[in-house]
Amino acid sequence: MYRAVIAFMLLTISSAAALELKSTDVKDGAPIPQIHFYPRCGGQNLSPALSWSGVPKNARSLVLTMIDMAVKPKGWSHWVAVDLPPANGSLARGAKALPRGAHGLTSDFGDPVYAGPCPPTGTGVHRYEITIWALPDAHAATTDGSAAIGPWLEQHAIAKARITGTAER
Repeated sequence: MYRAVIAFMLLTISSAAALELKSTDVKDGAPIPQIHFYPRCGGQNLSPALSWSGVPKNARSLVLTMIDMAVKPKGWSHWVAVDLPPANGSLARGAKALPRGAHGLTSDFGDPVYAGPCPPTGTGVHRYEITIWALPDAHAATTDGSAAIGPWLEQHAIAKARITGTAER
């Protein structure tokens, strides 16, 4: 009986430390501020401030993605950063560099850096999923920076946390 209670308590404690993603710039379900938009859409292309915590102990690397889910059939990648250190961390607003050892993959915009929202005029509200993924391997085994990385991450990640912002023009 006591073993069952202790096991339950341990499960409860470990689930309380679930991977979490926060931003002072992007509020879940709310419009993304114009400052983060791509320049041709009237923004300054500043990446949002992000922080993450509760990284699983067995994580060996993290991946950060920002995908426009309104683009069919697979979404449109705006930012893919791989091999982030497997620890609680953060990126400042407008970060120009990633932590040591991390690097960007080429997004659907054609660059390995942040490219802010820029939905085509008249296409309605677009949902931008910003996700931190915890991987059991030291390096992401994919070099695909397009939105197609999502299915690969869904299969390989041991945890994920997400913020969804919106944009419309």
